[in-house]
Amino acid sequence: MQEIIVEINDERIDTFLAKTLDISRSKASKLLLDNVLVNGKKVKNSYLVKENDKISITEYEEEEIKATPEKMELDIVYEDDDVMVINKENGIVVHPAIGNTSHTLVNGLLYHSKNLSTKNGEFRPGIVHRIDAYTTGLLMVAKNDKAHEFLAEQLNKKTVHRKYIALVWGVINNETGTIDAPIGRDNLDRKKMAVISGGKEAITHFKVLKRYKNATLIELKLETGRTHQIRVHLAQIGYPCIGDEVYSSGKNRWGIKGQALHAKSLEFKHPITGKKMKLEADLPEYMKKLVAGI
Repeated sequence: MQEIIVEINDERIDTFLAKTLDISRSKASKLLLDNVLVNGKKVKNSYLVKENDKISITEYEEEEIKATPEKMELDIVYEDDDVMVINKENGIVVHPAIGNTSHTLVNGLLYHSKNLSTKNGEFRPGIVHRIDAYTTGLLMVAKNDKAHEFLAEQLNKKTVHRKYIALVWGVINNETGTIDAPIGRDNLDRKKMAVISGGKEAITHFKVLKRYKNATLIELKLETGRTHQIRVHLAQIGYPCIGDEVYSSGKNRWGIKGQALHAKSLEFKHPITGKKMKLEADLPEYMKKLVAGI
């Protein structure tokens, strides 16, 4: 079962599902017949979703996008019986979705290990948190449910420390800064996030590492973990990630796929031993070349 908490008001549910699940409205209408409940009840296509509505999608979603093992090259930074940390490469989606059921990180994880947590269902085994397809870097994976629960609790309590490196368009004058701006679904484009009134708390800290003629290399620390948080926040203050075609008004003139954003470090407590874990991943080659030639 998949559950969605609505963050906007007054949109037809068939339209909402089509945009959120990236399916046609006709397919969304079929789902509404037998596979969707809103706050525990069936609703018509014309139902207008409200903020905090709980939408439950049964059977169809998991059957449609069930993940299968696939041999892949995984850059495993750390692994034991309970947890893995993967250095995800550029362009790899974390888990399957409608229209993209193969060559995701989950497909590779299923081939690599038969022991993955089941807390997030059949198509997201082991996945505790995510990073965007075109964001590289470190990602925690739980190999059993006990480890998953402990890691998820650390994320909720904000005791997992994550640092990112980004190359942004424009020269930032301040040495350090904090972006404290709530994030929710863009009211005009459901596939995008935006800084909106009434959104969820989102806090990003940054410091300048190096300035260039028209760009700045920065390190960022997340205090919260909203979808696309760094990309939305940087665009909001006028310094979007280089290469970000979603949150930047300019064209991608740098010849890279996606945004120049890398999850550099992870710090967390081991879910079983309690040992403090601190892991790092060097910048990927495409970002090194980009920085060298900027």
